[in-house]
Amino acid sequence: MILEIATLTIKSGMESAFETGVTSAVAAFKAAKGCHGMELQRSHEVPNRYLLFVRWDSVEAHMVDFRESPEFQVWRKAVGHCFEAPPTVEHVITAVHGFGGTVGD
Repeated sequence: MILEIATLTIKSGMESAFETGVTSAVAAFKAAKGCHGMELQRSHEVPNRYLLFVRWDSVEAHMVDFRESPEFQVWRKAVGHCFEAPPTVEHVITAVHGFGGTVGD
């Protein structure tokens, strides 16, 4: 399992529209091949910065299958106009699981 972590900086004043767009795009992630869940977190210190956590079968499920799918177009249409800058994306694997739930559960 791969965890995608996307850092998203949103145009000031568009936070509500962005959150609405993400909510409307949840179904696209649910329908995406190899996607096992997603969660959006908002920075307390920088209110127009968000972290999107998406669990994928593999990096390829995200970078190839999803990015070349109609579901990706739904995502971009729902939120792309809100981005202040292009998102930064990282893919991580669990190195140590201490206790409790994991991000995206």
